[in-house]
Amino acid sequence: MKKILIVLIVAHTACAFFSPVHAQLTPAAPKAARVQISEGPAVELVRNNWAIITWTSNNPGGSPEHFAVVRYGKSPTELSQTAKSHIRLNPGHSHTVFRVRVTGLEPYTTYYYSVDSEEPNGTSNGVKSPVKTFSTQ
Repeated sequence: MKKILIVLIVAHTACAFFSPVHAQLTPAAPKAARVQISEGPAVELVRNNWAIITWTSNNPGGSPEHFAVVRYGKSPTELSQTAKSHIRLNPGHSHTVFRVRVTGLEPYTTYYYSVDSEEPNGTSNGVKSPVKTFSTQ
């Protein structure tokens, strides 16, 4: 019985691995000449110890793997903390929506932030926003 079960598991795994769904990899897209924020950044939701920051930019291209980045702090000149969110770009879309959940915030506190996006190697897409602000509840 165990032998049959093992054979079925191996067969299922092999079929899943070689299926067309797993064979489709997203290719790198041409890099955008200039990445610009078209909407935001804005606070989508804020609570006493976390916030969600969102913005939209033209698709930066390059690797399909990217990170949305929020640099924040309690002073507009010291954005020393960083929150990142992994995102997978769709090369078929002209724009990309980025969202980052910023956690570990203090209640009733004003925070300053700026957003950017970067490739997996940490290279910025050059889309750094002006400094904005929000307050936790």
